Amino acid sequence: MKTMRGALTAVLLALSWAAASPATTFYSAATSAINDDYYGWSTKNFSLLAGEYAQTLEDRCASRGDQCDFDTARGVVKDLLTAFGDAHLTLRDAQGAQRLREIAQDLAVPRTGLQVVRAEGGLLIGSVMPGSPAALAGVRRLDLLTQVAGQDAGKRGGQNSPIGPSEFVNMERLGQPISVVLRRAGQPDQPLSLSTAQLKARDEPSLTWSGPDGKTAVIIYPSFLPSDSAAQFLKLVQYAQTQEARALIVDLRFNSGGSLSQCVAAASVFGPVVYDTEFKVGGYNYTGLLGQPSGFLETLNAPASARVWKSPAAVLVGSDTASCAEVFSFYAQKAGVKVIGLPTRGVGNSGVIFHDLPDGGVLAVTVLRAFTRDGQPLPNHVTPDIAAPTDLDLLMKQGRDQPLDTALTVLGQGILPPSATVPPNDTAVK
Repeated sequence: MKTMRGALTAVLLALSWAAASPATTFYSAATSAINDDYYGWSTKNFSLLAGEYAQTLEDRCASRGDQCDFDTARGVVKDLLTAFGDAHLTLRDAQGAQRLREIAQDLAVPRTGLQVVRAEGGLLIGSVMPGSPAALAGVRRLDLLTQVAGQDAGKRGGQNSPIGPSEFVNMERLGQPISVVLRRAGQPDQPLSLSTAQLKARDEPSLTWSGPDGKTAVIIYPSFLPSDSAAQFLKLVQYAQTQEARALIVDLRFNSGGSLSQCVAAASVFGPVVYDTEFKVGGYNYTGLLGQPSGFLETLNAPASARVWKSPAAVLVGSDTASCAEVFSFYAQKAGVKVIGLPTRGVGNSGVIFHDLPDGGVLAVTVLRAFTRDGQPLPNHVTPDIAAPTDLDLLMKQGRDQPLDTALTVLGQGILPPSATVPPNDTAVK
């Protein structure tokens, strides 16, 4: 590590000799944070790469000197992170960092109530906040927004269109109506004007019912970021039990992660969880028992039968399932829960902390590696027990949610009748 630190110091000195600019300040802050704290699975020489990309930055800034801007450095750092090969090392711009702070502080902000992700042909709606303007306008989970504010949304031909989730959030912040075009199976494309209201910045888990007899509880779990997301999940699971649910489906297809303590606690509704981690110095154990955070010894000594949910269960995952959501899926799968969908993104065996950057954004730096109880590295992604893609063509033409139908069949609950579309919007349980 002394050699790497020395090499990076030389890079930073070289940058300081160049004309000081916002770009060099940004690059120095980002590379210093990685050098100081990184402890992930990449085996590449970061200091060597940082030197190479410092030259790239110098070349791009050559004609602008001390006027070279943050955006130029941000592009170079993104290329550096790609070359380094740790997908958990990511940049968020100032708006993305602001949303993290709003969630952490449990603030209310202008929102339509939608959580959206990029998909081919538009923005796919992952969740709709109960009682929100979007819900009142009749927007449903798994609808597709093909256009937003007159521009193509999502992806087109595999390439990102102008409007993605971040751009949609930025439009919501203005507090003005947002014009969209909504696509749903069996209906012509529908122009809508979505208003906003002061709503929680955070996305919370919610529950709906599915299956031919309406007795399968489906919990939509959009994020583990809220500090009480495990407690909310436990409440929904217990509510489903009071309503005599026959089976449980947890939808994590659009959950990109959050707090390790929360996802470990939540996963322990299916059985005790001990998540072993290793840092540069020492290690730490995240533990959960009966759906709540737990002391290490209590969890370690708990019988495998100590579980809240004992009936059939399944977890839905996909390529947008990442980080902490992968941890939840891994431990649910170990407890015998069927995982259905597509392989997850592939960063579930590490964890990050956030570093502030000079432009107001943040850098997620990988600081821990994850292991099983017998000391084996956790797999970087979760492989489903049963493959079932979220087929947009099937969804938009027939209203069929293939992963949900597959889960219902696997759990012995049958599937929805052909006339049914995807389940309606979620309901909150307070």
